[in-house]
Formats: sequence, C-alpha cells, structure tokens
Amino acid sequence: MAGAEVPIISSRVLTLPNLLSALRLTLVPVFLVLLVRGADAWALLVLLVASLTDYLDGVIARRFNQITRLGQLLDPAADRLYIFAALLGLAWRDLVPWWIVLIVIGRDVFLLGLGIVLASHGYGPLPVNLLGKAATFCLFYALPLIMPGQAFPMLGWWSLPIGWAFGIWGHSCIGGPESSTLSRRPG
Repeated sequence: MAGAEVPIISSRVLTLPNLLSALRLTLVPVFLVLLVRGADAWALLVLLVASLTDYLDGVIARRFNQITRLGQLLDPAADRLYIFAALLGLAWRDLVPWWIVLIVIGRDVFLLGLGIVLASHGYGPLPVNLLGKAATFCLFYALPLIMPGQAFPMLGWWSLPIGWAFGIWGHSCIGGPESSTLSRRPG
C-alpha cells in the first residue's frame, strides 16, 4: 500500500495493551471453569469482558504507538485459548461433538508446525491479515451462539444455524495469521 505507515514495534513489556492481554489470559481458566460447571451467563460475561479488553488493547496499542513484540504474541494466544476453552467446555458438556474440537485444535497445531518450518528456512512469522482476523472473529463468536441453542432448545431455531454458520466459515478460512505473502528474513 502506498503511503501506509509501518508501525514501530517495541520490545517494551509494561504497557497498558500488554496488561489488558495479560488480564484476558488470566480469565481463560475462569471462563473454562464457569462453562464446565454450567454457569453459562457468567461464562458469557467473562467472554464479553475478554472481547472488550481484546478490542481495547488493539485500539490503545495502535493509537498510542504501544505495539510490542510481547503484545503480538499475547493477543493471538489469548484469542486461541478462549476458542480452545470454549470448545473443550462445550464438548465436556456434550454440547459440541469432540471431533470438532480435534479439527480446530489440529488445524492450529498444523499452522504452528508450518510456522516453525518456515522460520527454519529463513521466513519471518506468518503475517496477520484481515481474513485471519475475520476467521478468529467468527470462531470467537460462534461458540457463544451455539451454547444457548444446545442448552435451551427453544432458542435453537435461531442460535444454532447462526452459530454453526459462523463456526464453519471461521474454520474454513485457513485464517489465523496466514497470508499469501511471506517475507524472507535477510541473512
């Protein structure tokens, strides 16, 4: 893109966006426990707080030039952990089939392995792109939509089709941080 400003990536650790990401990470086990115990309203509240902190850390990082290497690791890790926790919690309660858990986790393990192989051949990390963000968004919001339809059949007529559509689309976009453009590291 012509004229696009390249953000400066800092090695700082103590920034407000990193603290928000750390808070989001500490809430993952709380979310999972609430979900497994069937406290769905509380689990959804934790997920709402996590979503809000996810949004805020990105806005603050870009607005105040606080993009950090640590933040680039914590933010997507937190997103993936919430997706995994939601899948595991819902599967534990037999609201989502275990084969879906295996497919989603298998996909991420594949992408992690691909990133390691590419790094060993001198390529930089897989860059984040809009398709990857859209896929994560869909997976992040599909599970809370599926949950009420499974737990309360009278809501299933609308929540299940929408939730499964989000989930299928999000998973089918080999989204994540992939991109068709990889840059080779110098040297």
